[in-house]
Amino acid sequence: MNPNSIPDFSIIIVTWNALHHLKTYLPSVWKHSHDQAEILIADNASDDGTGQWISDNYPDIRIITLKENYGYCGGNNRAARQARGKYLLFLNNDVEVSSGWLNPLYDELQNDTEVAAVQPKILSWTAPSHFEYAGAAGGFLDRHAYPFCRGRMFDTVEKDTGQYDSPMDIAWASGAAMAVRSELFHMAGGFDESFEFHMEEIDLCWQFRNQGFRIRCNPQSVVYHLGGGSLPVDSPRKTYYNFRNNLKMIVKNSAARQLLPRLLARLALDEIAMTRALLRFRFREAFAISRAHCNLIRALPGLLDNRMTLQSDRNTASDNHILKPYSLLWQYFFRNRKTFQTLPDTGN
Repeated sequence: MNPNSIPDFSIIIVTWNALHHLKTYLPSVWKHSHDQAEILIADNASDDGTGQWISDNYPDIRIITLKENYGYCGGNNRAARQARGKYLLFLNNDVEVSSGWLNPLYDELQNDTEVAAVQPKILSWTAPSHFEYAGAAGGFLDRHAYPFCRGRMFDTVEKDTGQYDSPMDIAWASGAAMAVRSELFHMAGGFDESFEFHMEEIDLCWQFRNQGFRIRCNPQSVVYHLGGGSLPVDSPRKTYYNFRNNLKMIVKNSAARQLLPRLLARLALDEIAMTRALLRFRFREAFAISRAHCNLIRALPGLLDNRMTLQSDRNTASDNHILKPYSLLWQYFFRNRKTFQTLPDTGN
């Protein structure tokens, strides 16, 4: 790519002491992307030789060297400020991409100015015949703002048989591989760094949807994600972030008349989850949920201020455009509907 031209994409990869991942996955990103995109590595103060290895092996890749570990949100935000591309493409450091993967994403954004963000189909790197947990074929939210995916609900991950190969509007795109209009990302202030880990991309997509933009998944673009690199699935810290950040995005983004009922319902469901953890002697999990609620209380004044700003840009009076009308818990555990295809369009 001509270094003086404006690239279609700025691919931003945040990393911290993960040179082993870069050695495995970066070659595919370079091979299938460098003629259409600039590639930026946001190095969160790694001390494993990341910068030197990239300089030696990929001198045309830009290294954004950060003085401390700013995490996913902070690393991406700081690198995005130095990006030149028309579209920003946030990519995890453990993602392998395929030939032509950028073209469907480019077409989605280029052909429809209402599309704010788009994701590819995300398959598992370790089991390529199956979807990957974090994103699959596009993300959705149920009536209580529980996230799930086309191809993954709770711990049920489907085999990819082409059942979700149709491009479609979704509620949120996965931060593992998400292309976003640069100007919209900057207007939104980037990812909310108070989230630290998890659901920051859902929060951002919810903001876009409230402003009238659309989020898309185009499965003609395919990537393979290792996943689970930042926090183990059963980590109490992961539990804390998931519960805390879900509550934060509900407060920030819910429509006025739906905020209180949704928040009270979620708090009640969280209490049930905490009780269940205690009965199973999973005390660290129960404590993590309790911490999430305490943090919400402390953060509430700031969240409400943030909410006022976000709601002033809102052009929809309800959340019916983004949240499904049913409870995923009810459908999955009581109606035994384990796949996206079996979910209803209406229901409880």
